[in-house]
Amino acid sequence: MYALVGGTVHTATERGTIDATVVIDDSEIVSVEEGEPPAEATVIDVSGHHVTPGLVDAHSHAGMAEWGEPEDGDVNEGTAAVTPHVNALDGFHPRDEELKHAFQNGVTSVSARMGSGNVIGGIICSMKTHGLTADEMLIREDGMKAAMGENPKRFHGEEQGRQPSTRPGVAATLREALMEAEDYVDRREHARNEGEPFERDLGMENLARVLTEGLPLRVHAHRSDDIMTVFRIAEEFGIESLSIEHATEGHLIAEEFAERDVPAIVGPSLYSGAKYELRNITFETPAILREAGVKVAIQTDAPVLPQQHLDVCVGLAVREGFPAEEALEAVTRYPAEILGIDDRVGTLEPGTDADVAVWDGVFYENDSRTRHVFVDGEHVFDRERDAVDPRDEYDW
Repeated sequence: MYALVGGTVHTATERGTIDATVVIDDSEIVSVEEGEPPAEATVIDVSGHHVTPGLVDAHSHAGMAEWGEPEDGDVNEGTAAVTPHVNALDGFHPRDEELKHAFQNGVTSVSARMGSGNVIGGIICSMKTHGLTADEMLIREDGMKAAMGENPKRFHGEEQGRQPSTRPGVAATLREALMEAEDYVDRREHARNEGEPFERDLGMENLARVLTEGLPLRVHAHRSDDIMTVFRIAEEFGIESLSIEHATEGHLIAEEFAERDVPAIVGPSLYSGAKYELRNITFETPAILREAGVKVAIQTDAPVLPQQHLDVCVGLAVREGFPAEEALEAVTRYPAEILGIDDRVGTLEPGTDADVAVWDGVFYENDSRTRHVFVDGEHVFDRERDAVDPRDEYDW
């Protein structure tokens, strides 16, 4: 049992920011209240520091892309443009260096994604950033990855010489897969009603979850026209659980997001013009979307941006108009709600997982650093205990 005493506690709940003692027992937050810590607790004095929930990155490839490797790791199953049968959990590497960088800098949960090379990429999973095995780090499956725009066009059309090679081809490929899934659901239901044998298909079973069970469709889309195509297709197939990933031109159609109540997972905005569809990239996007009433989470797309710099991305968004009073929620409660894991992470609420970060300043300010980090109640980082002088790491 641990008790964090003397700090300014940012609960990311309706309680807001309070002076309280945070008590952690086993893997849960037990209480966030004023008063003396339990006698049996190990007391950590965090006076003058800020206590927050562990940060949540709603769009990452940490654990999938293998830090420092020149290739894409296990993010794209590039043998076909439609691969709903694959699952990120099966490629998640708990020893990926990106995950260590994450938890040491306060990022305790990520949604580990398949890549955007395929029109449909596969099941994606919310994961803790510290643990021994992928199975124990799994929070839950949180969606089906899909992608629009230049990435699938380039990966399949230009490099493989197959559909899709155009934006209409990308849209048609997505529609074809969803229509096949609809037909699959009908055949499956008929076979069950008639007591007939039925040959299952793993990919169609997964896509059926999008159509009939509310598994969210999480779509990589940068340009506003691609985003509108996603909205159009979602309406055609009755898909209500949806998020737009990146949303680079989301500020141009903020009212369309708000009208449909679709959340935006924005970023990585600290990124140069690597492709044409990023020409309107700006850190003003989160503020404009939020002003329109859209639920916004901020992401790194690690390793596109280093996972440990999620806080820096928040600071730049605040500089460009994102409300400072909601900065913490954009990387805690909001992404947890979008991912459907807010019963476990994203707030300092008794009964939730004990994922906690202690900072020596306001978390998104450049001169602030983590002092302590807990994941599932384990004290995984103590700066005095664990920090290494980089000069000692130099390989002579």
